[in-house]
Amino acid sequence: MLDPTRIKAISLDLDDTLWPIWPTIERAEKVLHDWLAEHAPMAAALFSSPAALREIREHMASRRPDLRNDLSALRRESIRLALLRAGEDPLLAEAAFEAFFAERQRVELYEDALPALEFLSRRWPLVSVSNGNADLARVGLSAFFGASLSAREFGVGKPDPRIFHAAAGAAQAQAHEVLHVGDDATLDALGAVQAGMQAVWLNRGGHPWPHEGEAPPQVASLTQLCEWLGQGA
Repeated sequence: MLDPTRIKAISLDLDDTLWPIWPTIERAEKVLHDWLAEHAPMAAALFSSPAALREIREHMASRRPDLRNDLSALRRESIRLALLRAGEDPLLAEAAFEAFFAERQRVELYEDALPALEFLSRRWPLVSVSNGNADLARVGLSAFFGASLSAREFGVGKPDPRIFHAAAGAAQAQAHEVLHVGDDATLDALGAVQAGMQAVWLNRGGHPWPHEGEAPPQVASLTQLCEWLGQGA
């Protein structure tokens, strides 16, 4: 059971916890395609083919396993490969990626996200822990967080316990004193528990727990999480 009296800090996932990620990625990919259509039309044609795009990404992932935790670099190098295959200037990859990345930061928060961040940050130090490539400063939420850890910068991602332990250290707390909150049952909830933290699974869709053993506490919204924590504070 959740024990709020033990909590000295809270770590939070970002994508699909504070905002839905796929609408954001779809918009960013459209911006990327439009940019390529103007500056590198042959590469844009490659990106119009789902099969070709999938093959490029799979090829790059297999060719550069060192980038598996760096989604930005993997995306950038995939663009570069598409440009090369299309006979376009590979130096355009940087500007093309920046067009994508700028739109990727234009997230639309869940309605409960901002009130929850205001509530939680007044009571506990907050640390973000993400396998994605959101930039909290560009998103506009950095003021709520004392630290931000990403798989890209740290070198390993969730559910590796090292990134959870680093989050606890960034909050000047022990792992068992940190509550981790995230939407992914494996990467967030199970990973945090195995790292020695308390965990709450943010299960907006009402999905069944996919692992053996008892599920950690789960909430359907961040509002419900704040109500739980407020009652125990």
